[in-house]
Amino acid sequence: MEHQIDSTIQKTTTMNSLNRRNFLKRSLLGAATVSFSARSWSQVAGANSAIRSAVVGFNGRGGSHINGLGGLSAQGVRMVGLCDVDSNVLQGGVSKLDKAGTRVDGYTDIRKLLERKDIDVISIATPNHWHALATIWSVQAGKDVYVEKPVCHNVWEGRKMVEAARKYKKIVQTGTQCRSSSGIREAVQWVQGGNLGKITAARGLCYKPRGSIGKVEQDQPIPESINYDLWCGPAPMDPLRRARLHYDWHWIWNYGNGDLGNQGIHQMDIARWFLGENDLSPKVMSVGGRLGYVDDGETPNTQFVYHEYDSAPLIFEVRGLRENDSSKSMDKFPDAETGGSVGVVIHCEGGYVVVPNYDSAIAYDKDRKKIKQWRGSSDHFENFINAVRSRKTEDLAADIHEGYVSSSLCHTGNISYRLGSKRSSNEIREEIKGSKQAFETYERMQSHLEANKIDLNNEKLTLGPMLSMNPNRRRFIGNTEANALLTRHYRRPYVVPEVV
Repeated sequence: MEHQIDSTIQKTTTMNSLNRRNFLKRSLLGAATVSFSARSWSQVAGANSAIRSAVVGFNGRGGSHINGLGGLSAQGVRMVGLCDVDSNVLQGGVSKLDKAGTRVDGYTDIRKLLERKDIDVISIATPNHWHALATIWSVQAGKDVYVEKPVCHNVWEGRKMVEAARKYKKIVQTGTQCRSSSGIREAVQWVQGGNLGKITAARGLCYKPRGSIGKVEQDQPIPESINYDLWCGPAPMDPLRRARLHYDWHWIWNYGNGDLGNQGIHQMDIARWFLGENDLSPKVMSVGGRLGYVDDGETPNTQFVYHEYDSAPLIFEVRGLRENDSSKSMDKFPDAETGGSVGVVIHCEGGYVVVPNYDSAIAYDKDRKKIKQWRGSSDHFENFINAVRSRKTEDLAADIHEGYVSSSLCHTGNISYRLGSKRSSNEIREEIKGSKQAFETYERMQSHLEANKIDLNNEKLTLGPMLSMNPNRRRFIGNTEANALLTRHYRRPYVVPEVV
């Protein structure tokens, strides 16, 4: 089956000090049409064969991908390509590896990279809005994929990623490295074995200070080193309305998903792991706001999401403001003295479990006495490569389906928030009083805002509606506006396909 891509590619900035191979790559970037066959390109890595890898997007987290895969040379992994739409970033990455003795080819456009028949693995660390399309194109081109969290920018495209991985029989790993922690896995099994009684709530925490990104009064110039058409990709190519193009996209809805989908996806995934829930929640609502400053960011810096599962609620808290003195560290969750700023708390009938980091967990009884502790982790990239060799999705620590579900819990929480309206504290209390956990969470959120000198009479919070979901159909029940936010309008030619 042929997958055709209309690829009218903008002229890219010429890189300085191009070696012979990069000069050849520059000539490839001007090609008008990219076409590849997933079936004829499909590679199956043998137990002893070399695995050739490439990293797409490495101005941030992608640097860890280069190091992670580069550190597996003893397992036969060879880095052969880098791709980034910022020519300065691309040139720097190619040069750095070249100086370290690893000669790689550089690409601005992922479509040209995917024409390489000798590449087995694509590792993706682009901004969120590129994750789905880059993954689908890659598996259609016969590549196995490691894709960063959140795996998708919206719910619908995440499901398409799962469908593509299954259809083309590709190994697709999610970048939620906590899933490779033996310590957390053992804690999950211990709790699910009933050792602390029934779970009463799973709570994820992202108490992570985020300052203002500033406010600009006019459209900002696009840096000359960036191919902005490729940077925007599936998203609208709107004028740049923030001071910094890189990183601050996290706080703009067209490209990012706020801290819920940035840092919080790790803790959301762990909380769901403990609950043993494998699909979207039947009900979800959110309360929050972007408070304390006025800037160009759109996503909330203060938020909680309430997922109502039959087993127990999953609650997630985002706090981006420090307590009133900026020199103080972020406040902590009251039942988690250690590591209670970014982590997970599993409330049970007989005590609770704290997951304070990416590789350990601690169990406490009702009297807050430590009763058991777990620690240990293995390499998430190595787990991916092992599965690439075995060709068994069950060998993955974080198969794409797991990433899709946990990412989607972030997205549905944000959908409730985006459909909400500003309400007074009394109105919010009245709406959520039926849930003890939601009410208690809101009370602590209000205290946190008061400590940051936020007057909720002047800066009101947004109360999102309680949305009902049909998990089997992955559609909200009776809410056209909410269903519209499950996907997006894609900009041609960067369209996530309806049928993969």
